[in-house]
Amino acid sequence: MTIPTGELKALRQSLLDRLAALRDLQDSTAESRKPVELDQTSVGRLSRVDAMQRQAMALEVERRRGQEKLRIEAALRRVDAGDFGYCIACGEAIASKRLAIDPTVPTCIRCASEAPR
Repeated sequence: MTIPTGELKALRQSLLDRLAALRDLQDSTAESRKPVELDQTSVGRLSRVDAMQRQAMALEVERRRGQEKLRIEAALRRVDAGDFGYCIACGEAIASKRLAIDPTVPTCIRCASEAPR
């Protein structure tokens, strides 16, 4: 499967845009991931637990953003290497419908379904 050059450039740009948006989100939410202060005089016990829960959720969101950034960076490397659109496991073309849903997928549906979870 050969992806037309114009389509590949647009796809690459959309991946770069998404990567930039993730980096912006990472910067704008840094405050919510900071450690919760232990000062009991300014924060009550329940408020502190609530703050710790918000921090844990923010850390999980950031972990997921990090995973998405890695997938995007890997897809960009495949675009630059000329390997985009081909399964990294078997080398067969990845269905265009699959790539349209998620352009970061590295495997065809057959290899993805055979992979251990």
